[in-house]
Amino acid sequence: MRLILVRHGETVWNAESRVQGGNADTPLSRKGVRQVARLAKVFKDEQIDLILSSPLRRAALTADAIGQHHQVPIVKDAGLKEVNVGEFDGLSTVNMSQTFTELLLSWWKGGCDRLPGGESFIELQQRAWSVIEPYVNEGAPKNMVVVSHYFTTLSIIFKALDLPMGMLVKFRMDPGCISIVEFGRFGPRLARFNDTSYQVV
Repeated sequence: MRLILVRHGETVWNAESRVQGGNADTPLSRKGVRQVARLAKVFKDEQIDLILSSPLRRAALTADAIGQHHQVPIVKDAGLKEVNVGEFDGLSTVNMSQTFTELLLSWWKGGCDRLPGGESFIELQQRAWSVIEPYVNEGAPKNMVVVSHYFTTLSIIFKALDLPMGMLVKFRMDPGCISIVEFGRFGPRLARFNDTSYQVV
């Protein structure tokens, strides 16, 4: 089985360097719309058996674009929403106060259970994996696309590979990127990560 993980295209808040969580239903930026159009072309000739997506429009629009060339179900599940960032939603990472910066870094490094008013990485991972787990077994779709968000995608990768959450800060993912986890006889393997090569013109 190939689990093809796609982060949604760039949003207006991504472009403005604002924190964007699961309660923010922000639109794609102009760049994000172009990324989504290119993603649709990338996957046009790929075999896809199922598409799962976060219902937030930045992810849903990305999933719909990928699915336009495939006669497969597109299942939108709230379990794939981005982490609830609570009081951080909409804050500029450029102008963030020292207190908020320290809290965010502490959470990112695994030293904080929950973001203020939000959720922990473990809580995010549990709800995201509960969506994926039923498909990760014998007889599952061979090629499944999952369109979600930065931390949601990383939480799925970390769970599949059994990585400690303390390593979270060592990974980076760009808008519109593609990652692939393959499940085979040797267990899950990360075959592709943060691939945005298709965006180069």
